[in-house]
Amino acid sequence: MVGNEQTVKRAGCVGWCALFALLLTGWAAPVVAAPPPPTPQALALIETLGLQASPVAARDVPGWKVPTQIAVAYADAARLAQLQAAVPEVRLRALDRGAPLAAQLADVQAVVGVCSAEVLAAAKQLHWIQLLSVGAERCVVVPGLAERGIVLSNMQRTSAVPIAEHAIAMMMALARGLPHYGRAQQVRVWRGDADEGQPMREVTGRTLLVVGLGGIGTEVARRAHGLGMRVIATRNSSRDGPDFVAQVGLPDELLTLAAQADVVVNATPLTPETTDLFDRTFFAALKPGAYFINVGRGRSVVTDALVAALRSGRVAGAGLDVTEPEPLPKSHALWLQPNVIITPHVAASSDVQGERYWIVVAENLRRYVAGEPLLNVVDIARGY
Repeated sequence: MVGNEQTVKRAGCVGWCALFALLLTGWAAPVVAAPPPPTPQALALIETLGLQASPVAARDVPGWKVPTQIAVAYADAARLAQLQAAVPEVRLRALDRGAPLAAQLADVQAVVGVCSAEVLAAAKQLHWIQLLSVGAERCVVVPGLAERGIVLSNMQRTSAVPIAEHAIAMMMALARGLPHYGRAQQVRVWRGDADEGQPMREVTGRTLLVVGLGGIGTEVARRAHGLGMRVIATRNSSRDGPDFVAQVGLPDELLTLAAQADVVVNATPLTPETTDLFDRTFFAALKPGAYFINVGRGRSVVTDALVAALRSGRVAGAGLDVTEPEPLPKSHALWLQPNVIITPHVAASSDVQGERYWIVVAENLRRYVAGEPLLNVVDIARGY
């Protein structure tokens, strides 16, 4: 009886001790708040624009840890509060670009909106940079970026809609002779389409070549197809394309495809392979009388070759949102070409575009803090 009583007591002690130890362990364990879910706006943007998440979760990238401080450029107090709601447990700091960076970035693990050698030197703990632009060419060449294993993400696809609309607007303006009639309006002269040999074209049934079938190029192709055009394209990765693109070629097929095109739209990122891509050889291979639209990068075009093609009539007109150099000097020959439309690198601008950027920023902040795969991660080696 005594033995049984001792056994019961020992069993009770074991149970109570285990419970007591469990309570102590639970009391001491840190409480980690679950990350907030994606907002409906973020989910809609990911779906409609086809934003791509990295195949690697942020937590699995060497050097990642839950950040304590993140610096954000170009955000006022209201915008910073909006972003803070996505990561309530992390301190977001508004970056004052007019003040020394060393003190502002000493303790941050991530930066939104800036990328430079100065930023990398000041932010010793830096692990992630979120750009507020599509182009990453200036950032990927910053010394130490790749060597330090810094993750880089950008705004690819988020500006595809306004840039595509801009490209189509330039094409239509050239086809309908709007630069000619705009000049006539300024001097109050009524001119018919026969005056000065002004051609008036239809785009329906014509062929449009998209060079660079990425996010922007796909939206250009979608709109051109909707206008009744035959769309062909090149892309770097494969021959795959959406149903509204009749043919997708690889980069080495550019000249063959150019010979078919009534309109060419450059939508490529700037890389060593696309620098000076549109040169005298390209314009010589282009279908005579085609239009050339550039919403990619100015340095993709050999400007002198374009001017020569415009003057000879080989290129019937050009729409340029980007040029080389930028800003274009007042004395530059492109200003004097009557068949050229020039806009000052504004194709991505719209009344709603800025909001798209900040939705992506907020979602990527949420993902980074939670250790989830980031959207729009840049391949630093490729440059986009």
